[in-house]
Amino acid sequence: MKKALISLLGIFWAGASFSQTDTTSQQLTEIIIQENRIQIPFSKQSRNIAVVDRPQLETTPARSLQEVLSFVPGVDVRQRGVTGVQADISIRGGSFEQTLMLLNGIKLSDPQTGHHMMNIPVPLVNIDRVEVLKGPGSRIFGQNAYSGAINVITQLSDIRSLRLQGYAGDFGMKGINFAGSLPIGNYRQNLSVSYDDSNGHWYNSDYKVSNIFYEGGIKLNSNHELRGMIAYTDRTFGANGFYTSAFPDQWESIQTSLGSISHTFSKNQFYLNTRAYWRRNGDEFRLRRNEPSFFQNVHTTDVLALEANGSYKSKFGTTGFGLETRKEKIESSNLGNHDRTLAGVYLEQLVPVADKVDIRAGVYSNYYSEYGWKHFPGLEVGFQATKAIRFYSGIGSSFRIPTYTDLYYVGPTNIGNANLKPEQARSVELGGKWEKGPVRAELVYFNRYSENLIEWTRVNSSQPWQPQNFNEVVFNGVEASFYYRVSPNGKAIQAKEVMVSYNYIDANFSARSGLESRYALTALKHQMIAGILLGLGQKLELNTKARYVERMALEPYFVMDMRADYNRTKKLGFFAEASNITNTDYIEAGTVQMPGRWFRAGFMVNLE
Repeated sequence: MKKALISLLGIFWAGASFSQTDTTSQQLTEIIIQENRIQIPFSKQSRNIAVVDRPQLETTPARSLQEVLSFVPGVDVRQRGVTGVQADISIRGGSFEQTLMLLNGIKLSDPQTGHHMMNIPVPLVNIDRVEVLKGPGSRIFGQNAYSGAINVITQLSDIRSLRLQGYAGDFGMKGINFAGSLPIGNYRQNLSVSYDDSNGHWYNSDYKVSNIFYEGGIKLNSNHELRGMIAYTDRTFGANGFYTSAFPDQWESIQTSLGSISHTFSKNQFYLNTRAYWRRNGDEFRLRRNEPSFFQNVHTTDVLALEANGSYKSKFGTTGFGLETRKEKIESSNLGNHDRTLAGVYLEQLVPVADKVDIRAGVYSNYYSEYGWKHFPGLEVGFQATKAIRFYSGIGSSFRIPTYTDLYYVGPTNIGNANLKPEQARSVELGGKWEKGPVRAELVYFNRYSENLIEWTRVNSSQPWQPQNFNEVVFNGVEASFYYRVSPNGKAIQAKEVMVSYNYIDANFSARSGLESRYALTALKHQMIAGILLGLGQKLELNTKARYVERMALEPYFVMDMRADYNRTKKLGFFAEASNITNTDYIEAGTVQMPGRWFRAGFMVNLE
């Protein structure tokens, strides 16, 4: 840990020494966080939120959103192999089932399993930004935003453009990504397509990933706008070590389809968005890749939802309201055929008190056909002490219902538990943030008290894993971050961006006597991240990222990645990336041994 800390501080110190002479800032202050009802600028938020914008997406040494998120403080990414062909994402020590993933506010949770949460049918090249909400999100986004939520945002452009990227690298890796914008009159539209494949970094870890994403929108008049989206992703991969080490020839093929249509009405102080969406996920899993008759699961899940979300500004502040209904269905050779219905009601109020204090309070009331009504209130208070300093605190409730895999799965290494109860939690957050010019810093403490926590356990290695409810588990954590960012100035050497963060989580979880725990004892304990983006002249950029990760009851590891870009924003550019420069021996998920040092390089074409 001492060596890792020295390396991280070295990156930070180098950036600080280069950056002292430049005060031209590039701020996130005026970005509007895209919640479904009350929308507030980033600088006025009274909770811990991280934003990854397009320049960061483009310069981070990463080929997938999963890899990008691994450098967000407080986010725990557990990849199974290179480029995150499958990865679990958790926030603040929660499990991968306790994080809600959204695309433009549309929930992507799958009733079969949270392992499918990152089946996002949008190429990285088409993402405008990613918003990471840490802490309870049920009052804002509804079910399953237990420990946090991640909202992937795309934008429709008024400018014709075409972006093309191609790359190749170790392990037979190669890929091509295309994104185009073609507005016609008042109609704006985007189309993006990507394909990636690899032979894999070890036995039976090959993969093929295809994505196609189309969205369009038309502004009918000053008050009405229509928007639609169609997307599809196909992921087929060797799954050696993904779920068990007993069967190295595991194989899986997943196809996810998503379609949505929405209408927005906005007039004076009133805003209303109504939308409908459908998501289908098909999953075929084999314990032996070339012997489906040995053990094969075939699952198909469908989610159909209707939502209405709005807000109204008055002399009493901003009132947010919403309704939703959701139908979840699964047809499975292993889990059986099931369906359930959800309904939800949102109501919240943002009230400014004097000039420096604002209060936001609300409740989400939820009905599930299997569990009845449950209510999840929340409250946030913000105090703008000075123009640069803001203090905030909040309290909220959250919940997660068991997946169908939790309830009904039957296999040689895992079996479900039909008697599981939903998880619930109460969370408290206290924080402060300081933003002045190019510098932003934040310090946060949080506490999460969980009831009926779902954890997979077993008596010994000869027995299958099975989920159980644990009565009470308490998480305490501290998050500290420092961030510096300036606009390019053409100097020979310039630190355009510097960041360093530290996260600590303490959990009182202990497995019951005679039981082994599968996930809870692998939660984050220490996480340190540092990065520096250097501009070398006007055409070359060098981004170095490093992270130290220590999980409960697991060996810690330190990993450093690097990317070099030449002419990134011009018509023709080139890049080269190196991952795990430290050649670290480590595992993030399952029993998948992550690769040592590996490389890739490519080109990008930007036309407008």
